[in-house]
Amino acid sequence: MIHGSIVALVTPFDEAGSIDFAAFGALLDFHIANGTSAVVVGGTTGESATLEPAEFEQLIAQAVKHSDGRIPIIAGTGSASTAHAIAMSRAAESKGADALLVVTPYYNRPTQAGLEAHYRAVADAVSIPVILYNVPTRTSVDLKPETTVALSSHPGIVGIKEAVADVARVNFLVEQCGPDFVVLSGDDPTFLEAMKAGARGVISVATNVAPKAISRICAAASAGDWIQAGEVNQQLQGLYETLALETNPIPVKWAAYEMGLVGPSIRLPLTPLSANHRSQVKECLAGLKQHQVI
Repeated sequence: MIHGSIVALVTPFDEAGSIDFAAFGALLDFHIANGTSAVVVGGTTGESATLEPAEFEQLIAQAVKHSDGRIPIIAGTGSASTAHAIAMSRAAESKGADALLVVTPYYNRPTQAGLEAHYRAVADAVSIPVILYNVPTRTSVDLKPETTVALSSHPGIVGIKEAVADVARVNFLVEQCGPDFVVLSGDDPTFLEAMKAGARGVISVATNVAPKAISRICAAASAGDWIQAGEVNQQLQGLYETLALETNPIPVKWAAYEMGLVGPSIRLPLTPLSANHRSQVKECLAGLKQHQVI
């Protein structure tokens, strides 16, 4: 379940700002048809910070119902509060989620001991797999590799999304956490290098735009065909740069809108992509289409 090309799915909204469940179902079908291995619902790219608890539960329930076992559903249940993370994790489990992606507590900046206690408490509270999520550029908290190694002994903690562009760190985690612990990249531009170091895939923003291509990269890498993986990955360099024009998920949501997958709505305090960047998104998508990457 936890390997290959996993999409950090955008959450589509209608003009009134409510969740567009028709578009959401179409997104799930789009990824199933294009080889995505699993879907993260309600994560950072899905605008988790502005989802109400009831909306989050609706998204998970709808994802489980619509996918009907065709693709694993991973729920984003991280919080700055351990009690809240536990409540969200239990809710996601009750709605049928297959696994949980739990970002490090943000803003309050816990110690490594606090992080370890936090994750153990969450994993103890549920019976589905927990995936750690470390993204210090976003949270101002770094889950140190040694802490991850300690957590890897917990039977309910099965892997990590490591969004640090450091191949040495990935290699350390692969070696020290053992073969049953899954290391995933959380950084699109460097995920192929991470797979060369032993990561088993990527939880990806770019997969919202190019699911078939990133699925091909992961399949080739898993088979040890680094030449093919590198050739396809090279075609996506412009996409990776374009999706970093502004804070995620602003550019990727606009790209999905340009592709006709979702509407342009995004929730404050995020705003739609600045007008001066929109032509670059169009040009990037046009190039990908011309070369049959998307």
